[in-house]
Order: sequence, then structure tokens, then C-alpha cells
Amino acid sequence: MPMKKPDIEEFFRRLAAALPEPKTELEYRNVYTLLVAVVLSAQATDTGVNKATKELFKTVDTPQKMLKLGEAGLTKHIKTIGLYRNKAKNVIALSRMLIEEHGGEVPHDRDALQALPGVGRKTANVVLNVAFGEPTIAVDTHIFRVSNRTGLAPGKDVVAVEQKLEKVVPAAYRLHAHHWLILHGRYVCKARKPDCPACPVSDLCQFKAKTVPA
Repeated sequence: MPMKKPDIEEFFRRLAAALPEPKTELEYRNVYTLLVAVVLSAQATDTGVNKATKELFKTVDTPQKMLKLGEAGLTKHIKTIGLYRNKAKNVIALSRMLIEEHGGEVPHDRDALQALPGVGRKTANVVLNVAFGEPTIAVDTHIFRVSNRTGLAPGKDVVAVEQKLEKVVPAAYRLHAHHWLILHGRYVCKARKPDCPACPVSDLCQFKAKTVPA
């Protein structure tokens, strides 16, 4: 059952009160390294990506430096991340494309971002939100789960959930909604066993099989 409009407003009011300025947990140095980090984070944890890029980003923070490092050099840094070979190819290819088509800068444009190798809708949305302050909502597994489980924005796939969230999230909360929902799904509304007793929005949530205190 979908959550009602007043409850959605209260849902975000509480998340905002608990964490007024949510941030991505990916570590980056500029817009380019953010883009690379997000590409690497597909089917990987932020913690795992941060470990792999900690030393990398100290010296490689532009597409020009990435091309100089090369695919083999990049692979050595990111081999602890899932799908690292394919991701290394994509990062080198997107770095080349940034230089050839965008003057070495990350474009502030969804279509241009999604044209880059390894960059899908979710990655583009994260970059637009974090780097450029766009009120986009990148639906990952956490947001998909929270949206469906709570009744906030039920949908059969990530695009349906994204479109529903764009309609129901109050304008005042759109900029940070992405991070509030991700962090809520990561630490409270977890996949296997949601921590309902510690949840600040439990009474608003439509989930029937709520967990109880141990």
C-alpha cells in the first residue's frame, strides 16, 4: 500500500532532522575522481572502492593522468573490486572520451554523461546530484528496497521507482533524498533483517513483517 502524502512529508522531515547534510560515502578529490569512483562502485561496496582508490587518487586525478597510467596500471589498483577488468577498460575509454570531446572536463549534462563508457543512468544521476547539485535520485538496490518495502514509491524496476520518487518526494527534500534513502537502506532498513526498532520512520512504514526488539 503506497504511503500517503502527509506521511511522505513526515518521513523525509525525520530523516532530514537526523542527518541535515548527508554526503556520499565514496571518497573523491574532484568531479573526475567522483565519476571514476561511481563507475567503480557498480556491484561493489563504497568501502571496497575507497580502499582501492585511496592511493590511486593521490596521483591520478585527471583523465590525462589516467591515460598515462594506462589500463594495466589501473588494473593493479582496482583488482580487489568486482568486474575490475571491464571497469578498467571503461575508465580508460571514458577518460579518453572526456579529453577528445569535452576538453578533459566532466560534462554537466545527462545525455553526455550516459554516452561515456561504463556510465548508466544511475551513475549519471549520482554525478549530477553530488557534483552539480541537481535534485536527481539514483535508484540503487538500497533505494529500490526502501521505496518498495516502506510503500514510499513502489515500482517493479529501478526506472519506475525513480519516476515515482520524482513525483512524491517533496521539493524541499529532493536534493538530499538520494543520500537519505541510501543511508537508511544501508544501515537501518537492511535487506536481510531491517532494524525496525531503531527506525525513526517505523510508524509511517507500510512494511507488515516488521522486526521486533531482541
